[in-house]
Amino acid sequence: MTMVVTQPCIGCKDKACLAVCPVECFHEDTTMVYIDPDECIDCGACVPECPTEAIFHEEDVPEQWQRFIELNASKVIECPPAV
Repeated sequence: MTMVVTQPCIGCKDKACLAVCPVECFHEDTTMVYIDPDECIDCGACVPECPTEAIFHEEDVPEQWQRFIELNASKVIECPPAV
């Protein structure tokens, strides 16, 4: 399993979640950050640090945000690592 960043992250520039990631699996574009499902170790450290409560375990992503599972996987291919 992996963690997934969802809609509440759109427009958030806080990025506190990035600092606690032990494997640096976040990528970003001008809209939001994304988690690389191949790099994420599912530790959950980012969840309590997310100021918008946008990060979920893949199996717990709310129904209305299910599309973000695939969006994270596809966006990390085209977006640079977050800094």
